[in-house]
Amino acid sequence: MTSRKEMRQTRRELLKMSAAGAAGLCVGKLGLFGAEALAVAPAGKKKEPGLGLQLYSVRGECGKDKGKNLVKVIEAVAKMGYDAVEFAGTYGWKAKDLKKLLGDNGLKCCGTHTGLGTLQGDNLKRTVEFHKTIGNKYLIVPGMPRKYTKDAAGWKEAAKVFNEIAEKLKPEGMFTGYHNHSHEFKKIDGTTPWEIFFDNTVKEVVMQLDTGNCMGGRGDPVAMLKKYPGRARTLHLKEFGGDAKTVVGEGTCPWKEIVQLARTTAGTEWYIIEHERRGQSPIEAVRKCCVNFKKILAET
Repeated sequence: MTSRKEMRQTRRELLKMSAAGAAGLCVGKLGLFGAEALAVAPAGKKKEPGLGLQLYSVRGECGKDKGKNLVKVIEAVAKMGYDAVEFAGTYGWKAKDLKKLLGDNGLKCCGTHTGLGTLQGDNLKRTVEFHKTIGNKYLIVPGMPRKYTKDAAGWKEAAKVFNEIAEKLKPEGMFTGYHNHSHEFKKIDGTTPWEIFFDNTVKEVVMQLDTGNCMGGRGDPVAMLKKYPGRARTLHLKEFGGDAKTVVGEGTCPWKEIVQLARTTAGTEWYIIEHERRGQSPIEAVRKCCVNFKKILAET
């Protein structure tokens, strides 16, 4: 699994790449903001959340040829059967060009990973404008600044910051949120940073639970989805257990329970696959993830 140090460094580099475009973006082949274009379900059944791919999974391919290879990646992802992509960096692309690229391939934006700083001060307006252009309403922060992570008081202060951002985004029809890594599930003061944060944030702050990272910190993704109903508007699907070649559906993650909650109480609009293991070609790995997860959906 990717080390926390490597992960922070790589994500930081990608977030810097997205700064020119107000930091990040995403797309999927559903309606303007995703929910309205989710697959129509039979009468009496709830709509199935759409399926997106976090492009951090294939970041090496996306960044080739100074970002021009993103065209081939997006084409490949669409052919695999994904509905959307979530960006962690925009590889120097302008918003209008990304919108066209995604639209040409039948994909929409299901969210973006963007640094907290892009959602604060004067940066917020630019970030909102960029994401309105590409049709994205989910502005997810992938890592908390160190000043908030030292103790419980820091996490509560972070919650206040996110609540303020969420209030500013309301008129725009957009949401901010937070994505976990394993350390948010290591207890402090008898609870976890993850719970401290979401106990103190308003319901509009998205709980983007990363299933594999949660289990990596000895957390229980099923318990978290039950504890915070309606908060997992976007849900990161990452496998846990197995070896370097293990993809979604081949490890120990309780997928059927997670899918059942996503379809009912979790409030999920988007399943988003993220694969970080490097035992095989990243492109082939995310293709397998897509195939396997669709089998899980069909069997659940």
